[in-house]
Amino acid sequence: MSETKVESGKITEYMGKRVYDFMRWRKFATVLSVVLVLASIGILAAKGLKFGLDFTGGTQVEVGYEVTPFINDVRTQLEDAGFEGATVVNYGSDNELMIKLPPEVAEEETRISATDQETTTPIGDKVVEVLRAGSEGTVTLRRVELVGPQVGAELRDDGGLGMLVALALVMMYVALRFQYKFSVGAVAALGHDVIIVLGFFALMGLDFDLTVLAAVLAVIGYSLNDTIVVSDRIRENFRKVRKAESEEIINISISQTLGRTFMTSFTTLLVLWALQFFGGELIHNFSLALIVGVVVGTYSSVYVAANVLMALKISKEDLMPPVKEGAELEEMP
Repeated sequence: MSETKVESGKITEYMGKRVYDFMRWRKFATVLSVVLVLASIGILAAKGLKFGLDFTGGTQVEVGYEVTPFINDVRTQLEDAGFEGATVVNYGSDNELMIKLPPEVAEEETRISATDQETTTPIGDKVVEVLRAGSEGTVTLRRVELVGPQVGAELRDDGGLGMLVALALVMMYVALRFQYKFSVGAVAALGHDVIIVLGFFALMGLDFDLTVLAAVLAVIGYSLNDTIVVSDRIRENFRKVRKAESEEIINISISQTLGRTFMTSFTTLLVLWALQFFGGELIHNFSLALIVGVVVGTYSSVYVAANVLMALKISKEDLMPPVKEGAELEEMP
């Protein structure tokens, strides 16, 4: 029984597995990827990221309630008292809240206090006073933390530098492990995923803080793992499959890893959806960034990395081990 089945000049079955013609849609996928990346860059340039307290600086106030509060009511109380732009999330139990105040709000409240009173009322005490006025039970101030703009700028710069270093190391690793054409494809896929995730956050106006940055770095790792698996199978099939074009070998390789890719992405998304709905507001953006990244990363490992290999005209000769000098002469009788 033949291991290979050919229909209409293309391999449709190999080693008992169905071979899907993924590369048939590579031009459409290229247009889609270019549109998404350019749109994301345009949104980032026009709107920019809405950096959270970790990057912009500001005040973080943790309070405890005797009676479980409604978060929307707490937000309304703070807005009515002049604390506009305050972020309120559960922290720990349902009776504990974390309130994040933008730096301009904290500075304005401090300036007003200094003008109206001989001594300045600490911003944490002012927040608690407002909350006590609208609460049935007692409200306790647990902790006040100030994040300066200088620290926030350093975190932002270090985070961006960390992503660039990660991409550079990935390119070096893939080039040494496989071949430079694979490294170009892997980095193109990773850059594609990161830009789209950042563009999504800019479009939705969601807070971009350290947890989201951690999610973006996790997306890089996830997407790289999937790309490495596909690349390893492509290299193996280029050396094993005879009389097949590059497009057919890539189709065979992606089809062979399709089940593993689908199950990995599906089980990962199940966990992320659970975090999204039941993990609380504190990690809402973290799980959302990972959900977008996993979906886009699964797509890019199939089409972006493979498309780059096709564009660079990957061939068997690129992956054959180099012949040592003088080896041919030694084999001659």
